[in-house]
Amino acid sequence: MQIINPATEEIITELPEDSQESIQEKLASLRKGQKEWAKKPVEERLEVIIQFGELVKANKEELAFVLTSETGKPIAQSRNEVNGSLNRIEHLKTNALKWLATETVATGDVTESIAYEPLGVIANISAWNFPYNVGYNVFLYAIVAGNAVLYKPSEFATLTGMNFKELLHQAGVPENVFDVAIGTGQVGQYLLDADLDGYFFTGSYKTGVHIAKSVAHKLVPVQLELGGKDPLYVMDDIADIKQAAINAAEGAFYNNGQSCCAVERIYVQDKIYDEFVKHFVEEVKSYPMGDPTEDATFTGPLTRAQQVEVILEQLNDSIQKGAKILLGGDQPEGPGYYLNPTVVVDTNHEMELMKEESFGPVIGIQKVNTDAEALELMQDTPYGLTAAIYSTDEARAKALLDEMNVGTVYWNCCDRVSPNTPWSGRKNSGLGSTLSSQGIRAFTQPKSYQMRG
Repeated sequence: MQIINPATEEIITELPEDSQESIQEKLASLRKGQKEWAKKPVEERLEVIIQFGELVKANKEELAFVLTSETGKPIAQSRNEVNGSLNRIEHLKTNALKWLATETVATGDVTESIAYEPLGVIANISAWNFPYNVGYNVFLYAIVAGNAVLYKPSEFATLTGMNFKELLHQAGVPENVFDVAIGTGQVGQYLLDADLDGYFFTGSYKTGVHIAKSVAHKLVPVQLELGGKDPLYVMDDIADIKQAAINAAEGAFYNNGQSCCAVERIYVQDKIYDEFVKHFVEEVKSYPMGDPTEDATFTGPLTRAQQVEVILEQLNDSIQKGAKILLGGDQPEGPGYYLNPTVVVDTNHEMELMKEESFGPVIGIQKVNTDAEALELMQDTPYGLTAAIYSTDEARAKALLDEMNVGTVYWNCCDRVSPNTPWSGRKNSGLGSTLSSQGIRAFTQPKSYQMRG
């Protein structure tokens, strides 16, 4: 399997892919290791993950460079991810003992309690866009809960996955408690065909449905963190239109728009529409594009070459249906999977750009007249990940957010994830929750004890 630098299109290295036989060997080893790992106290398992965090801090520059080289993420954003994702470890330090401890729920003639036992050996089929964040959401929590993990990084972030393995083992996670499956979708299929105790996937809706169907007969836990077409609505009472535009632009274009919770479509009330669009375009124009290894770069290449074509097709469809491109819409000259940041106006819901996930540096902005119209458009999607509203009136904003069938809502912020609250999607955006107390217990199975003294 070739690892390609998306900024230069050069081959970084080639790696041997796992076979069905090697996957079975790894799983047999993990099955043995998990039994011993689960016997260790939670405190001891947690201490190993804390040590992993210290190793990440000590090696953050090298780790960030590897992430940039294989995904094209600008180096400053890679550093942000490596550093920022450590809040998952802080969350575990604060909460793991509490949420994994046996609970006594009733006393008397019979003492009733609930123990939280590990699932066993799980598959973590992960994503390339934020491999630290979405990976940690699963494998760190799973390990602390007493599970063994077979981690399959995306083929576009494999070197980062190998770094995880190296540092976890250095920190004290046994080699037969965490291992990595190397390869493309075929290797993922080997995991679906194997005997595992749970499947945790981050990626596309299409692949998520395939996973759910493939493993349904096993009756094991399946969690799917899928995509979104996340809306942002700017109300006409916003106090600072320029700042709202700046925040919305970052929410749409950070990491080149390659985020599950990136702003994917914007609705602006007619009274402030022109001013908002002016400030929005000015802000996006200010983003430096170039070599992702340069500190000043904000916009690098897309990670996958094929996504450039997907976005160009969406833009062509929009133009044919009456949209206007105010900025970008084309590719710069030279190597790499680059696409100039693109702002499209005069959009409507006949256009693929406003309906289907773009996952790139492009945004459609649509004018609305009322809150009711905005709400109807925001709800017009098969996805249900996040929704954001900018307004000075919390009650007015919350009235609409309460109506949104999504996992996370934002008021005067967007495109953020906190380990303190559940990260979950509805409808085509997924099943289950990571993070929060629910994300700790997601990797356990309850056992009821009813003990008569």
